[in-house]
Amino acid sequence: MNMLSRRQLLVSSAAVGAAYGVSSLFAQRTTAAEDDPAIAYGLVTYMWGAEWDLPTLLANCKKANVLGVELRTTHAHKVEPDLNDKQRAEVAARFADSGVTCVGIGSDERLCNPDPAAHRKAIEKSKEFVRLSHDIGGSGVKVKPNDFHPPVPPEKTIEQIGKALNELGEYASGFGQQIRLEVHGKCAEPATIKKIMDVATNENVFLCWNSNKTDLAGEGLAKNFAMLRPRFGATLHVRDFHAADYPWQELFDLLVKTKWEGWMLCEAANQVPDKVAALAEQRKMFDVLLKKAVA
Repeated sequence: MNMLSRRQLLVSSAAVGAAYGVSSLFAQRTTAAEDDPAIAYGLVTYMWGAEWDLPTLLANCKKANVLGVELRTTHAHKVEPDLNDKQRAEVAARFADSGVTCVGIGSDERLCNPDPAAHRKAIEKSKEFVRLSHDIGGSGVKVKPNDFHPPVPPEKTIEQIGKALNELGEYASGFGQQIRLEVHGKCAEPATIKKIMDVATNENVFLCWNSNKTDLAGEGLAKNFAMLRPRFGATLHVRDFHAADYPWQELFDLLVKTKWEGWMLCEAANQVPDKVAALAEQRKMFDVLLKKAVA
């Protein structure tokens, strides 16, 4: 369902970008070995890019050789649903001219609110982000599960989230967009996410692995990864690779072994003196980790 053949990835940058959110850099890798993993490194603007306006964001990503961006809402890029048609076209043109791929939109919409009006508002706002992502050349929208709200039974919240995802997945398919459920919040335990996805059966609903400490709970990373891997989409999130509390090499090994292809996006919130230099260093560490996984 979410696996792409190398032929598909290399057909054309435009088609691949629109359908799967995979960068034109894959289309440029026509000399790559057939079995090389099509995994690229990008940035979520939370938080290293949060204070960069769009021209600065694109320029800094280019400098760091980080060629894909997920635009987290509320940040200085100001790519939000209130943009008019002309402004949306200008954003799309900026990305096209920069050589940086718009991977999609990182919304902050949470599908767990027990208040019916608030829940409906989150769904409709998510649809606004779907239309925005389509108009600026993105390929999907990230949403959150996100919490449990006592005294509401967890099973009821899980069902509510799953049904909302089905509605959003159906809607987004009409715009060529993925719905990407971030493994996030109090719902982030892999077993909980699995229950949500068992309800969210729409084939256009995918998971965005988030590299949480809860990934290591129970029987460990490999077991939890295997539980959720069938629903992975074209994006996943990682933190600063210097973080010693997560087995980064094991994650890379699992991704390569299971032939995942897509965007690995840096979502780092730690303080660094020079974010561009730090991002460039992360890109180099990504290359080393990926090379070891392939070897």
